[in-house]
Amino acid sequence: MVETIIEAKNLGKEFKTLKRESIVKDLFSRNYKKLKALDKINIEIKKGEFVGIIGPNGAGKSTLIKILTGILTPTSGYAKVKDIIPYEKRKENAKNIGVVFGWRTQLWWDLLVKDSYDLIKHLYKIPEDRFKENLETFITILDIDKYLKNPVRKLSLGERVRCDLAASLLHDPPILFLDEPTIGLDVVAKQQIRDFLTKINKEKEVTIIITTHDMGDIEELCQRVIIIDKGKKILDGSIDDIKNKFGTKRVIIVDFQDPIDRKKLKFKGVKTIEIEGNRIFLEINTKTASLSDVIKKILSKWPIHDIKIEEPDIEDIIRKIYRDGI
Repeated sequence: MVETIIEAKNLGKEFKTLKRESIVKDLFSRNYKKLKALDKINIEIKKGEFVGIIGPNGAGKSTLIKILTGILTPTSGYAKVKDIIPYEKRKENAKNIGVVFGWRTQLWWDLLVKDSYDLIKHLYKIPEDRFKENLETFITILDIDKYLKNPVRKLSLGERVRCDLAASLLHDPPILFLDEPTIGLDVVAKQQIRDFLTKINKEKEVTIIITTHDMGDIEELCQRVIIIDKGKKILDGSIDDIKNKFGTKRVIIVDFQDPIDRKKLKFKGVKTIEIEGNRIFLEINTKTASLSDVIKKILSKWPIHDIKIEEPDIEDIIRKIYRDGI
C-alpha cells in the first residue's frame, strides 16, 4: 500500500481585511471583513505522486502551499506532511521538504553559489559524503558547474532557478514544493527544468507539488491535477480523466486517396470544419458519437492515405472550467 505523504482535512483559512470608509472614520473606528482564502479543502497525496495545483489568481493555491510548508496556520481543519503538522513543528517539517518559488530565491544574494550551498549544508547538518554526492549529481543533471563561482545576483532567471532547485534538494527531502518554477523562463530553460523534475520524481521517488499558470508544465509533468477556485477544491483527477470528462470534442484529420462526396460524410455528432483538397478535418462530439465507430465507418467506405486524431488542448479545457464551472 502506497504511503499517504500529505493530508489536509476540512482545511480553511480566513484573512481579516480593513473595510475602508473614509480617512476620518478610519481614525476613530475600524471595521473588518473576513476573506475566505480556503474553504474546507480535503486533499490526500501519495508518496511519489507529481501533482499540479492550479486555479485563477486569488483562488487559494499559494495559501494552501504556505500552510503545507508551515508558513501559515489554518483557521480551521488541519494538515499533515509526513505525519507532522507543519505549522506547529516548522523546523522538523523543513527537514522533509524542499521549496522553490520561481519569483524568489533561497540563495544568498551577494554570496557565490557554492558558498550558499555550503551554508545550506551546515543549516541542515548534511553529512559531508552525502552533500558531495548530491551536489555532484545536481551539477551534472542541471549543468550548473559554470555558475558555482558566480554571485547569485549575477545569474539570469533560468540559471538561478536551476541553482535553486539543487539547493532545495541537497538534504534529500522526500517532498518538493514548486510555486511557478518556470515563470519567465525561455523554452530551452523550461525544458531543462521539466526534464530534471521528471527524473527526480521517477528515479528518487520525490513527491512533487507544483502550482503554475503554465499549462505546458501541467500537461508534461503532472500525473494528477487539483483545481481550486474561490478557496474550494472543484476538481481532482488525472489529466486523462479531465480530458475525457470535459474535452468532449475531438478532431479527426483524414487524408483521402481520392476526392469524395462530402455529403456522405454526414454522421451523427460529426461535422466538417475544414477542407484542404483531399484532406478533411472532422469535429466529433464524443457525447453523441463514438470516436472508434466514426473511424471504422470512414475506413470501411473510402481508401485513405492517413488518419490523425487531435486530442483536446488542456489549456482550453481548464479555461472552460474556470469560465463555466464544473
